[in-house]
Amino acid sequence: MSDVASSGSWTAFIKSMASFNGDLSSLTAPPFILSSQSLTEFSSYWATHPTVLIAPSSEPDPAKRAMLVLKWFLSTLKHQYAARSDAYGNEKKPLNPFLGELFLGTWSDEAGETQLYSEQVSHHPPATAYCVRNKKTGVKLEGYNAQKATFRSTIIVKQIGHAVLTVPSPTGGQEHYLITLPGLHIESLLLGTPFVELDGTSHIVSSTGFTSKIDYSGKGWLSGKKNSVTAVLHPTGQEKDVLFNVTGQWNKQFEIYEGAVKKNSKSTLVSTYDAVATPQTELKLKPLAEQHPLESRRAWQKVAAAIQKGDMDTTGLEKGKIEQAQRALRIKEKSEERSWTRRYFTAVEGSDPVLEKLGKAAGVSLDGDAKQTGGLWRFDAAKADVADAEKLSAEDVALLEKTLLGW
Repeated sequence: MSDVASSGSWTAFIKSMASFNGDLSSLTAPPFILSSQSLTEFSSYWATHPTVLIAPSSEPDPAKRAMLVLKWFLSTLKHQYAARSDAYGNEKKPLNPFLGELFLGTWSDEAGETQLYSEQVSHHPPATAYCVRNKKTGVKLEGYNAQKATFRSTIIVKQIGHAVLTVPSPTGGQEHYLITLPGLHIESLLLGTPFVELDGTSHIVSSTGFTSKIDYSGKGWLSGKKNSVTAVLHPTGQEKDVLFNVTGQWNKQFEIYEGAVKKNSKSTLVSTYDAVATPQTELKLKPLAEQHPLESRRAWQKVAAAIQKGDMDTTGLEKGKIEQAQRALRIKEKSEERSWTRRYFTAVEGSDPVLEKLGKAAGVSLDGDAKQTGGLWRFDAAKADVADAEKLSAEDVALLEKTLLGW
């Protein structure tokens, strides 16, 4: 597409957003900002550095463990919100996952084997659940999220959901860290060079009695730096008793210091994290031919190939096949009074022990905003064992592709 045509399409898209009332995910974006990547893949950004993820499990001091959890969380932000852009740093609109879509992979490094399970557990409302498990240490992250996007001079995205990090305690038992998600908006929209900026506040509350408060800000008209972050860690309920503080940029470098910020003297530097220089561990996926028909890369392969070629006619055609097959399946399920069976996750019925203990301090409702995410989702290890052991014949694969993807 020429620059003139792109500019015209972009202007028309901005106008359509400005006049749209509702969730922007249903709008059709201009071809040149489409990504060939599905939202289910974004779950992998929680663990691009498995060694940082598991580091708290070997720290004997509970306050320092909480600090290492904070450090890990901040280390994920670059890949979650900046590294997914194109070669020019521009944010792309990902593919909207279909119900039951999967993204599965494994990291292998000094941390041992770390597994990823990501599944689209709800379509109306759309929500993705994920679990990251490290076999050697027993560290486990599970969570789910949905996004609501609105337009007010820019795209404002509210992230709904939370994550729970489980860390085996050196003294026995398990510790839990309840993690809330930051808000975000899209900067440089009118210039046609969009990028993500985080805003607001998020929290990490631990079952060991510590809370991290994380504040996000960007470059203003007169001051500030792009992608700025500050954080403090304190005993829960004792905000003035700061044990550690963090300052820096989440997409570049941040520093962790002991105690509160000191105006006239330097605090003791505990750790520096360089998000640019720290290499990430590659997530390994099965070859396409060996993947389950519902895995993202396999299910969207025809759409992704067309997007990468700039062939929007084929993109629309192949995308439409999947959408129509999914609509037909939902109608059939409704007529038979049944619902789609999730492969790796289960919606909690009743109360969740982590939310009961930590939810109030973290600002998370006891139902986990279930109405906005289709359920309070938790990883189901028994389901995972069955799903991972499943062997599909060629006939089974062909039937699933026809029924679920319209091939």
